[in-house]
Amino acid sequence: MRILGLTSFKHDTAAALLEDGVVRAAIENDKLVRHPTRGVPDNAIQFCLDDAKITLNELDAIVLATDPIRGWLRRSAARATLSHIAPLAAARCQADEIERLAREIGDLRTLKQLKQRDAAGAKVTTLDHHACHAASAFFQSPFERALIVTLDKEGDGLSGTVAVGQGTKLRVLKRIPFTDSLAWIYSEVTRLVGFRAHEDEHKTQWFSLEGEPTFKDVFLGMMRKPGDPLPCLNHSFFEPRAGQLVFSNKFYEAIKCPAIGELNGDHSRALASSIQQACTEIVSDLIAHFLKTESLDQVCLAGGFFQNLLIVAHLEDKFRSGNVFLPPAPGNAGTAVGAGLLFWHHQQQKPRPQTMPGVFLGPKFKPQEIKDVLDNSKARYSLQSTETRKLDAAVELLKAGKIVGWYQGAAEFGPRALGNRSVLASPWAAFIKENLNDYIKHREWFRPFALAVPEEDCDVYFEASSLCRVMNSLGRARTNCDPTVLGFSLPDGRIRLHLVERNSNPLFWRLLKRFGECSPAPILLNTSFNLFGEPLVVTPRDAIRSYFCSGIDALVIDNFALSKHGAAQVVAGTRAPAISEPAVLGRGE
Repeated sequence: MRILGLTSFKHDTAAALLEDGVVRAAIENDKLVRHPTRGVPDNAIQFCLDDAKITLNELDAIVLATDPIRGWLRRSAARATLSHIAPLAAARCQADEIERLAREIGDLRTLKQLKQRDAAGAKVTTLDHHACHAASAFFQSPFERALIVTLDKEGDGLSGTVAVGQGTKLRVLKRIPFTDSLAWIYSEVTRLVGFRAHEDEHKTQWFSLEGEPTFKDVFLGMMRKPGDPLPCLNHSFFEPRAGQLVFSNKFYEAIKCPAIGELNGDHSRALASSIQQACTEIVSDLIAHFLKTESLDQVCLAGGFFQNLLIVAHLEDKFRSGNVFLPPAPGNAGTAVGAGLLFWHHQQQKPRPQTMPGVFLGPKFKPQEIKDVLDNSKARYSLQSTETRKLDAAVELLKAGKIVGWYQGAAEFGPRALGNRSVLASPWAAFIKENLNDYIKHREWFRPFALAVPEEDCDVYFEASSLCRVMNSLGRARTNCDPTVLGFSLPDGRIRLHLVERNSNPLFWRLLKRFGECSPAPILLNTSFNLFGEPLVVTPRDAIRSYFCSGIDALVIDNFALSKHGAAQVVAGTRAPAISEPAVLGRGE
């Protein structure tokens, strides 16, 4: 049975193709079109169909991770309870809701027209957004029975759910209305400290480590009621302004800050630390409460809120690392997979597979396709005709302190670069943090880089959980670890880690091992391969453009190696062709 799973139409849209309950292909639409999109993810749908070599009329079901009518009814009902607080803002929001409903129904009609155009017989089924989040977490976990907690800004009128998963069934315990959204508060504080709301929350979490939680109690009083485990916003901290709810004078008095004007650095750091610590405590207490009442030990997490690695790492510390699970794509994109799994397991009552899904589910290109792009780009390259030569070339570049773009195999599905679309560097290279930040990533100094290490070598240098396989949690460096590696630790002693499994990514695993033979440890810096403000590269053309438009020294793309300036001599030095070997240098005509 072929099932096409689609996200809601709001943001981070994606598509996933499942065959008999197994995810065969999945990709975010933004990665393909290279900018944020909304609506029907046409490009992502086409990729999934092309990858399986099928058309829409060969699908058995199309499932959508949103129910527009149900979402509109929930939001309307929730806003009605706030109309006495801000009647004008409520009226404006109701008008916006009608416009949103019309847009989502229009998107749904567009999807059905695509189906009719291809004479597809598959029915389009709409599913609850947070149920799809829950399915993406539980059905991809190794647990037979577990608590499920989903949290995001808003989806179908909810900001979260608490449920129990058992076998192939999900049972909802509590629903959290979007008017009590922790994620929304976190976004508003992100705006307050000088970052972009709904875009830069990841910056706020790392920035929080630079301050003290001076105002933690203010946020706790704002976001929950005594004795209630669920988030519940105190609306006296908000007031209507320009048709929207914003922080009130009561809030600004509580944080000892004027409502108008920029915050100073210490105040911003304290606010970031306070919201981070308050959210961590609320979520931790919520999970502890329901684990106890349901007599459970294990919990699955999903929703964009849980892309906050500091919260996930704290939960692992409190509930033990083996008892916490987060899917590779916990945000909105992951609901494409969740919708397919919910339909297959919960509605069709099909058994769960024994193997866990992979993450390398995106587009993959043949060597000739890559060569054609290189030639068309007039790029000079060398062909590393064996895997050994390719690894040798990469290792020599890394040993020389060069920053290397690493483009291999299929693209990752999810927000992390896991060794197929990565920028790599040696942790022992001089000024490597500064070079990566200033000339490639163009980002703030307080944001950490991840260290990639073979999983079986991890215990020698670090303490880490299996969630670090997809960079969904944090580890700790052991005290006997190399001092240079310790320098990549966060202020609280944690460290971003990528555990590389030999079975899931054998080529990247071998690169780490080969690098370890001539370095203090088999460890490389791993950051995402993309230009500032863009999604991860997917196609060869994306990779070549990012390479030439940034400070990356060299690019290893499939078996082709490109290099700039002094890096060219390093690559050339790795070549030892046989007399009968064909020419290994190429240049586009």
